[in-house]
Amino acid sequence: MSSQELKLWYRQPAEQWVNALPIGNGKLGAMVFGRVEQERIQINEDSLWYGGPKKREQPDAHKHLADIRRLMFEGRPQDAEYLARMAMTPGPKFFAPYQTLGDVNLYFRQANGDATDYLRELDLRTGIAKTSYILDGTKYQREIFTSTIDQVLVIRLSSDRAGGISFSTNLSRRPFEGTTGKAGAESILMQGQCGPEGVHYATVLRAVAEGGNVQVIGDFVSVEEADCVTLYVAAATTFRHLDPLSVCHSRIEASMAKGFETIREDHVKDHRSLFERVQLELEDSNANELAALPTDERLRRIQDGNEDHGLISLFFQYGRYLLMGSSRPGSLPANLQGIWNESHTPPWESDYHLNINLQMNYWPAEVCNLAECHEPVFDLMDRLLENGRKTAKEIYGARGFVAHHVTNLWAETDICGIYVPAIFWPMGGAWMSLHLWEHYRFGGDREFLRSRAYPIMKEAAQFFLDFLVEDEYGRLVTVPSLSPENTYRLPNGNEGVMSIGPSMDSQIIYMLFGACIEAGIVLGVDELFLEQLEQVRKRLPEPAVGKHGQLMEWAIDYEEVEPGHRHISHLFALHPGEQITVQHTPALAEAARRTLERRLAHGGGHTGWSRAWIINFWARLHDGEQAYANVMELLGHSVHTSLLGDHPPFQIDGNFGGTAAIAEMLLQSHRDEILLLPALPKAWRDGRVSGLRARGGFEVEIVWRDGQLQEAVLLATQDSLCSIRSESSLAITRVNGDDMVLVANDGSIYSFKAESGKRYLIQCVSNA
Repeated sequence: MSSQELKLWYRQPAEQWVNALPIGNGKLGAMVFGRVEQERIQINEDSLWYGGPKKREQPDAHKHLADIRRLMFEGRPQDAEYLARMAMTPGPKFFAPYQTLGDVNLYFRQANGDATDYLRELDLRTGIAKTSYILDGTKYQREIFTSTIDQVLVIRLSSDRAGGISFSTNLSRRPFEGTTGKAGAESILMQGQCGPEGVHYATVLRAVAEGGNVQVIGDFVSVEEADCVTLYVAAATTFRHLDPLSVCHSRIEASMAKGFETIREDHVKDHRSLFERVQLELEDSNANELAALPTDERLRRIQDGNEDHGLISLFFQYGRYLLMGSSRPGSLPANLQGIWNESHTPPWESDYHLNINLQMNYWPAEVCNLAECHEPVFDLMDRLLENGRKTAKEIYGARGFVAHHVTNLWAETDICGIYVPAIFWPMGGAWMSLHLWEHYRFGGDREFLRSRAYPIMKEAAQFFLDFLVEDEYGRLVTVPSLSPENTYRLPNGNEGVMSIGPSMDSQIIYMLFGACIEAGIVLGVDELFLEQLEQVRKRLPEPAVGKHGQLMEWAIDYEEVEPGHRHISHLFALHPGEQITVQHTPALAEAARRTLERRLAHGGGHTGWSRAWIINFWARLHDGEQAYANVMELLGHSVHTSLLGDHPPFQIDGNFGGTAAIAEMLLQSHRDEILLLPALPKAWRDGRVSGLRARGGFEVEIVWRDGQLQEAVLLATQDSLCSIRSESSLAITRVNGDDMVLVANDGSIYSFKAESGKRYLIQCVSNA
């Protein structure tokens, strides 16, 4: 893929926030508009959430739990929901939002007239946003990036005319900007508190000019007739620092001492060290012609029904870029908008939804070779564990820990809100704990498994040992719970959302218990506990086929009130779970297919994240044509011209889920088997991908021609048993050695012991 193809670029500034260009270093993010006369750079700091932690009281929850369950088993879900709303929802009911830090505003003193040769771009390879144009014969250029190493936002302004840079700049957080003013001879500050009991924040901006004059006038920095100018912006809050203002000053002083060129060089080196691990090339005969078009025009072509493989590759890499920008070691996890939010009252509080959204944000992390970016999730899980123990005991009288459908900066685990179809769902902590298990499966770090992953998984499992109850069929089920946000109808006409044993719950618990059992065996611990998990797992409701040939969404085959619902939670066992596969459970896989067909036939997939999950489902069903069709639907209907995902409104999980889905079409590694090109569409006739990771500790490069695997190279990063499933005959040899020549028969699994540090070449026999 050429460097041009790894740039988003446009011939005009962004008019709307969603079409500005995002940059970020995990903690500090910005949206760059690229305006000519007055530039706006909207900034975020990841810990700037309104208000402080709350002590939420639910004194009547546990005492009414038995009554709620009784009403459910009597077929009276509406009565159960009525009681649960009163007894189980705490006061206060809602979490406060993640908020914008504000804006850096640049007011330019330039000649009158229209700008020409305008270009606005974001280079994914370097993480640098640029704006350039010519005005009255002078070429102006801006470079903007956020450095992870130096923890500053850097804005570089230059022109090809000596003394050509004159502007003023200020900081604002309308209407809550707190205190603004002078912080030094060439710097200004903004500081305040984010609501009652909330974090205190500070932001400092300093200008360093080459030539010209710099002074502070009021709470503006004024620059006159400079050759070029570098602005350094730092931000911090009391979430991490006792004195955020001094932290900002220290970061800026260190940056000035280091100098722009060195900061830029270090930033690019750091950025490329992660970004360039993965390469994707989808060959296209029109590649050069399409690369000459700006990104918004290419997107419109897809919306008009045209193909553009290069834009799909760009979208894939953009998801990796966004994860790098919103989640780095030491930062908070990427929220509903990553790190980028311009509002004080954003949609859904821009928080952490645990019933699909936060999980989807991190689906690309391991497979797309950004395992470090997964670490903020593990830090959050440590805090959820502590709070979730209290919630489990107070609400359910259970051991272990529990988290519900949403959490926030403070890792609160109580039931949040009043929207019944979402809130009574005790599965968030369990699902999130599986992310630690996935990190181990990809990387093989036994110390991480022993010290971090297994203890959290164990306590998540302990909760369900106490929470599960027996239903009339002798099965162990969750109650009260629900299938996220969906409604069913009973034969007696009663409708409900709270339910007995929703399928997703059983599937998550099945995978969690299985992960604990496997982890315990690896670590050689808790034999009796593992035996208990195995016995309970056998009594969970199994995935079953309903009257429409679909996978049942609940333990009983209820009527669906909304058959085109955006959530398709009962296919968890297909993805990201692995209880259902084409090879091992073909009848259930066919039922999953029927489920997707029914959902789509009734208007499903109408939100960005839902469409992204659907692509992953089709990939797991090895249906490359349907997966590709839904990739085109995602790009055609659920992204802005900036390629940011659209729920609507803006929500970033569609980006992350879409990137993970494209990877899933090319490489799968669940069920201890590696599948190469499992859902390759006919449209992607020739291509290459390198740097993807497979469970078991492998980095993979794949080359295909005429729609068929030509060769693949597996780099083993640990000693491991490698099992490859293929529909073709394969020749497997050790690279740079002829002591291993193995052939797998058509449609079989071939296994061999891989050695750490060794490379293995896999070829179709017909191409060998």
